[in-house]
Amino acid sequence: MVDHFAYAHQRRDEIVWMSQNTNCLPTDKRILDELHRTVDSGEFALYPYSNGVFGLNEAILKDLGLDQEEWEVLVTPGGIEALYILTRALLEPGDGFIASDPSFLPIHRQALLSNAEVFELPIYKEPWKLTLDQVKTVLNQRSKMLLLIDPLNPLGTSYTRNEVKEFSELAIENELLLVHDITYRDFTDKPNMASEFAPDRTIYAYSFSKSCGFAGLRIGALVAPKALMEKMRPFNTNVLSVNILAQRAALVALETKDDWFPGVLEICKKNQALIRDAVEQADGCFLPVYPSHTNMFIIDISNTGIDPAVVEERMLLDHGVFVRGGGYVSGGFGKNFIRVSFSIPTAGVEKFCHLFPKIMDELR
Repeated sequence: MVDHFAYAHQRRDEIVWMSQNTNCLPTDKRILDELHRTVDSGEFALYPYSNGVFGLNEAILKDLGLDQEEWEVLVTPGGIEALYILTRALLEPGDGFIASDPSFLPIHRQALLSNAEVFELPIYKEPWKLTLDQVKTVLNQRSKMLLLIDPLNPLGTSYTRNEVKEFSELAIENELLLVHDITYRDFTDKPNMASEFAPDRTIYAYSFSKSCGFAGLRIGALVAPKALMEKMRPFNTNVLSVNILAQRAALVALETKDDWFPGVLEICKKNQALIRDAVEQADGCFLPVYPSHTNMFIIDISNTGIDPAVVEERMLLDHGVFVRGGGYVSGGFGKNFIRVSFSIPTAGVEKFCHLFPKIMDELR
C-alpha cells in the first residue's frame, strides 16, 4: 500500500496540495525578507527568549482584540500543541469532553489521553454545525469542556454571534470550559469571539498555519485568561520557546496582515466558485456548505457509491492532485465525502476542477 503523504512529499514540487488546508498562496515579501534577515543574522544559534520574541504576544492579543491586562499568550509549536497543553492540564479522568463529528479528530484523541469521556455529536446534517439542543443532551455532572471549532473544519460552517453567545451562556451555567478553536477565523467575514460573553471560561487555540501559510514553520499559541493560563503553563514542556524564524515571521505577518490577506481571500473566493461549478458537473456529488467560511470544502459523494479513499488515491497517484478522504475528520461519516482545500494558486484548482467530474465518471 502506498503511503500517500510520503508519496506527495517526495514529489512536493509536482503535487497540487489540497489535502491539509495549508495556505500555499504567495507570501508577502516583507515576511520573506524577515525570514532571510533572521537567517543572515545568525539568531537561530541561540535559544529564543522563553516568553517569545518581544512584541509577538502583544500582537496576537491585538489581533484578537483582547486586553493585555487580563489575557496571556503562550506561544507554541503550532496550534495543535496549544490544544494538547490545555487538554492535559484541565481534563481529569472521567471528565466530559463535548465535540462534534465531523471535527478535527486529533483534538479528541488528546482528550482521550487524559482519560476524558469524549462525546462526538453528529453534525453531518443541517445546519452542519453543533446546536445548543444537541449539546444539552449530553450534559451531566462530569461535563468539563466544550470544543467549538469556529469556523468548522471540515464542513466550512461558522457560528453566528448569537450562537456563540448561547454556547457561552451554557458554559457559564454549567461551569464548562469553552475551547474556541479559531484556526480559520480570518477566512470568515464576521468572526465571533466567545470571550465577549464568557471571558473567564474561554480558551483560544490560535494558529499561524492557515491564514499566514506557516504550516511548515510550526507556530501557534494558547490564549487564555490569566487564572487559567496559570494552571496550564506547568504543562508546557517547550521551555526553550519556539523556532525563532517562525516567531520573527509571525510578528511581521501580524503587523502587515491588513495589507496582504485581502488578496488571499479574493483568490479563495474565486477558487470556491470554480470548485462549486466542477462539483455541479459530477452526478451524485454536492457541497453541503457554500460558501465555505474556511479555506476548504467537503464534497459529498455518498450518492455515487464510490469510496472517498479510492478518489484520494486516483487523484494523487494518477494525476498529482492530493485531496483527503473523509475518514481523517469523521468516524461516523467519513465514507460520505472528500475534503479539498482551496487556498492554493488558481492553476491548481483549475486542474482539480478539470479532473474531478471525469474521475468520478470513470470510477462510477
